[in-house]
Amino acid sequence: MKIGFIGLGFLGKAIAGRLINEGNELALWNRTGGKAQGLNAPLAASPQELISKNDIISLCLSDSNAVSNVLNGPGGLLHSDISGKVIIDHTTNHFETVIEFHRQASEKGGYYLEAPVLGSVIPASKGVLTVLVSGEEAKYKEMLPYFEKIGKNIFYLNKPSYATKMKLVNNLVLGNLMAVLAESLATAEACGIPKEQVLEILSKGAGDSAVLNGKREKLQKEDFSPHFSSAMIHKDLHYLQDLARHLKRPLFTAAVAKEIFGMTFQNRLENEDFSGVYRLFKR
Repeated sequence: MKIGFIGLGFLGKAIAGRLINEGNELALWNRTGGKAQGLNAPLAASPQELISKNDIISLCLSDSNAVSNVLNGPGGLLHSDISGKVIIDHTTNHFETVIEFHRQASEKGGYYLEAPVLGSVIPASKGVLTVLVSGEEAKYKEMLPYFEKIGKNIFYLNKPSYATKMKLVNNLVLGNLMAVLAESLATAEACGIPKEQVLEILSKGAGDSAVLNGKREKLQKEDFSPHFSSAMIHKDLHYLQDLARHLKRPLFTAAVAKEIFGMTFQNRLENEDFSGVYRLFKR
């Protein structure tokens, strides 16, 4: 496959690297070109140039504002003829804005597949992400070989915004589990129980989870170099609160978790891995 790839943050770079390792021909664009270092792929001058030379464009950006800029800003994708072309968006978007992205691409004759992923850098590099996809079903089926290169579990949700909404719901669980594990670890340590022993016991008891398994080493070593930052989970939980307001439903645990991760901004920890919320409780 020839693929144009936009967005080389921690997750995007891991997905792009996986696609290259799987034998795909990638061209890249990123607002900060230096982030392409280490990837064996050329850099385009703009998103517009990228889509003019590739029929598939993948996005992995920080939020819906960034996606809108890449689509509609100067040199954006939608300033080109995108007839028949496919935009695959791995960004965790706002549930309302993502519907607008579907509309904009369709009006220009292209296809938009929202495809947020569950998992971060390590699963992405191994091709074992869980991928949620919404968009035109025929185009999803056509792009299935692409999704199979990056994901172990792939779910098709048949209405626009459903994949995004499900990703936000998943991150309600993710954010709460991480906060609970961090507070539990800090509390047990305050009792004088060694960290390594706490982590081992939690892993054999109520704490046993993909979250603990994935973040255990970071918690043990207190190496919070980011795979998925506290700023990103805070943003996702904010989008989820907007969804609850739209549904006219209360959402208690999301509010608590969002404010916990919100405290990382005051403590200048927001760009660390979200497991670094442990530092707040330890203090």
